[in-house]
Parts: sequence; C-alpha cells; structure tokens
Amino acid sequence: MKRVCVYCGSSFGNSPGYAALAGSFGAACARRGLTVVYGGGGVGLMGTMADAALAAGGKVIGVIPDSMIAEERAHHGLTELIAVKTMHERKQRMAQLADAFVALPGGIGTLEEVIEMLAWLQLGLHLKPVGLLNANGFYDQFLDFLKHISSEGFVKPAHLAMLSVARDADSLLDMLASTRHVRLPKPVERTESRRNKATHTPDSGSRAHGD
Repeated sequence: MKRVCVYCGSSFGNSPGYAALAGSFGAACARRGLTVVYGGGGVGLMGTMADAALAAGGKVIGVIPDSMIAEERAHHGLTELIAVKTMHERKQRMAQLADAFVALPGGIGTLEEVIEMLAWLQLGLHLKPVGLLNANGFYDQFLDFLKHISSEGFVKPAHLAMLSVARDADSLLDMLASTRHVRLPKPVERTESRRNKATHTPDSGSRAHGD
C-alpha cells in the first residue's frame, strides 16, 4: 500500500473535532510514507487533511474538475494537482491512483464515493481495501443501516465484512495495510422459473350434460 485515497467533507462540520481528526489522518499517512490522493480541494476537512500531510513531509495528489478550479476551490500547494473534465473522470482517476480507500466524516458526496468503491469491491472490479474512520461514532448509524440491509438479504455478510472500520487513524491504516481481499462469488439474483400447472380439461365424454 503506497497511496491512500481519502474522501471527506469540503466543509468543517459542527464540531472542531472533525478538523483535528482530518489533520491527524493526513499526518499519520505522511509518517508512514503514504501518498494521499484526494479531491484536490483547499477548503473544509479536505484542505485540513491535505495541509497536515504536507506539513508532516508527505506527498499529496489532488484530482479536481476544471469547473472547481475556476471557482477557486482548488488547493494549489499540493505535490501534484490533476485537472479533469468531469466528476466521473475525477472519481475514476482517484480510484486508479490509489491502493486503498478511506472515508473520514463528510456528507453525501463522501458517502457516495466510498460506497461506490465498496460496491466495486463486492463485484470484484478491484481488490483494494476500503475503510471508514469511525471516530467518535460518526458512522455508527450508517453501519447499523448496512447491517440492516444485510439482515434483509440485500448484502451478503461476507461482502459486508470486506469493509474495514476503526476509530483512530493508525488502527485503520494498520487494518488496510494487512488486508488481502480475494474475489468472492458475485451476488446473483436467482429467479425461480414459474411452472404453469397443467390445466385438466374435463373429459366431454365423462362430463356430458345430464350424466
């Protein structure tokens, strides 16, 4: 594991603890010699995480659409800033660059990105570890929901178990570094064929009117 893709909020959230968490994760990656790959923003938790990794001597690669650069939302102090045309290209490039994926606290975009990587892992499109940094129980209710949809038969327990979860940066990075995924059977919908029951037409000879 040489590069870690990090998904997190472009805002700071309501607690100052989120910024501290993002900073600690960026610094932890730098201490381990891990290059951070992220969305290239200079604001919110994204910017805090990138700044902390750089300050600790780490390398940070940002991938950001041209439209966001035009809005002056890009971080221009990174090791490398890659400009792309679309959000889809952004996500694809980040996935190609990274050896593992981590979600810190964030909003809908963060959830969408990490769930997509988990879905690709489930489908065997990649075998890279995917993790949640669940500090202070931020993802507790989300994890409960994942357990719910698994209990309802929509996600196999073996696939759900592919998601790494820890409450601090070093523990999660240790888990990701030691994870070796193998391809599991893909979830297949098994549709039972409907068999038409034979319709027994009454024998006109034995069922003649008046019998």
